[in-house]
Amino acid sequence: MINLAADIAAMAAALGLVAGGPVLLYTIMFGGICLSGVVFVSYGAFARVLKWGTLVLLVYVATAFVVRVPLRGLIAGSFVPTIRLNGGYMTALMAVLGTTISPYLLFWQASQEVEEQNAAPGEQPLRRTPRQATTQLRPMRADTYLGMSASNLIAYFIVLDTGTLLHAHGITQIDTATQAAEALRPIGGEFAFLLFGIGIIGTGLLAVPVLAGSVGYALAELGSWPHGLS
Repeated sequence: MINLAADIAAMAAALGLVAGGPVLLYTIMFGGICLSGVVFVSYGAFARVLKWGTLVLLVYVATAFVVRVPLRGLIAGSFVPTIRLNGGYMTALMAVLGTTISPYLLFWQASQEVEEQNAAPGEQPLRRTPRQATTQLRPMRADTYLGMSASNLIAYFIVLDTGTLLHAHGITQIDTATQAAEALRPIGGEFAFLLFGIGIIGTGLLAVPVLAGSVGYALAELGSWPHGLS
């Protein structure tokens, strides 16, 4: 619930930075959009929206090409890690690990595969038709490899953007994503600020349905209630 509130508030604050206007109204609007999508849109349509919505993450890649990245430092920092045994480094390391193997992802992915199976003509649970194991597991494995590779690539560019634009200019105290976007404006220019702000909104629209859906799946399965995005 805290993550959901933080994501929705971050989207609203980012839109307030980019377009101006009342942040509270934007908060209610984004909450309504996410809730309506999860409740009223069929799983097939909703999944297509989320898949195409991931393209917004490319704005973090575009930001790196908009600003000047020192190539020598980029290559050295990418392939030769610098490990520091201090509180800040360990906090960042735990944050990366925590967001990579979060329990909600396990709930969401397992339940999502059941939704995919129900939507696919001819597919049955593997305990009933074990001969379908190869056919069903191969795309799941490919989907997981592709998704994790893409997410790590985007994370790399987010680190690259903030390191090049913020840390290199002495800006090291950033508490929210919107503060990062605002700090980019005088350093990276209006276009970099706009790209990063759009990225915050797009990322939130992807994350909130997954967070909320995973909680819904877990609670519904625990109570043996009818459930599913369809």
